[in-house]
Amino acid sequence: METDELIKALAADTRRSGISMAGAWSGAVVAAVAAAAVVFFILLGPRPDIADAAQTVRFLFKFVVTIALAASALSLLRVLSRPESEVRRPLPRLFVAPALLVAGVVAELVVSSPGTWSAQLVGANSLVCLTYIPLIGIGPLVLLLLALRHGAPSQPSLAGAMAGLAAGGIAATFYAAHCTDDSPLFVVTWYTIAIAALALLGAVGAYRFARW
Repeated sequence: METDELIKALAADTRRSGISMAGAWSGAVVAAVAAAAVVFFILLGPRPDIADAAQTVRFLFKFVVTIALAASALSLLRVLSRPESEVRRPLPRLFVAPALLVAGVVAELVVSSPGTWSAQLVGANSLVCLTYIPLIGIGPLVLLLLALRHGAPSQPSLAGAMAGLAAGGIAATFYAAHCTDDSPLFVVTWYTIAIAALALLGAVGAYRFARW
């Protein structure tokens, strides 16, 4: 095929798609949040004492961490959806949520008695956390991977992992409204494991379905 013909064919494909990358990502993010909300309210719903919990620092801190994770992962995912993308500049954003969580863990260890650390880490909802964060996040992950297919990632596994982290951050934000374990020790353990599972699933899924 001549170069001119190739350019015309690519232009024709672009016109047929009828949607820009910005539009695809905006739609995917809105749909992902909506999907997570539907699953959350069907399966769980907010904790009964959420009004009182919302007045505590530990409860609110969970949302600071999960929203930071979702936002930073989505930012990096959009960059990675483009071929030969440069990830060095947005990459530090991904460390904001872990840094906040480490700071929260240190503060928890300082202000609480060592005798309570084990109980705070194990909590009362570890299995619920490991079950429902992936369940809430699987829909958002699929939607983000579909949006990723609209792009041309040169590192599909890495991009898929970011999709998983973003989906996990969205899911964990909703789940945090239900979870009665507010200690950063619980969050750093069980939330991390659940979100990591989605990141691994996203990496595998993108490698198989988002390569170009």
